[in-house]
Amino acid sequence: MQLLRTILIILLVYYGFKILSRLFAPLLVRFVAKKAEQKFGQQFGGFQNPNQQRQQARQKEGETVIDKMPNKNKSSNQKVGEYIDYEEID
Repeated sequence: MQLLRTILIILLVYYGFKILSRLFAPLLVRFVAKKAEQKFGQQFGGFQNPNQQRQQARQKEGETVIDKMPNKNKSSNQKVGEYIDYEEID
């Protein structure tokens, strides 16, 4: 009897979740889409902080600007390994 009761409870929970998900899924999708739209608008919708606006005002058209110089302290390892010549065999 306990097994039958457990199976019945599992089925009720499953179908209840299925019905509720059909009701609330469109609301959840709308909410996620709205949040993604806001995030996209902040990144690409012309939002600029005052420092960027001043920098663009000073920069002339066609001018190259380097924001960060690479580190000069990088040392490359000259011993990268031994070169092995090979032939393809058919």
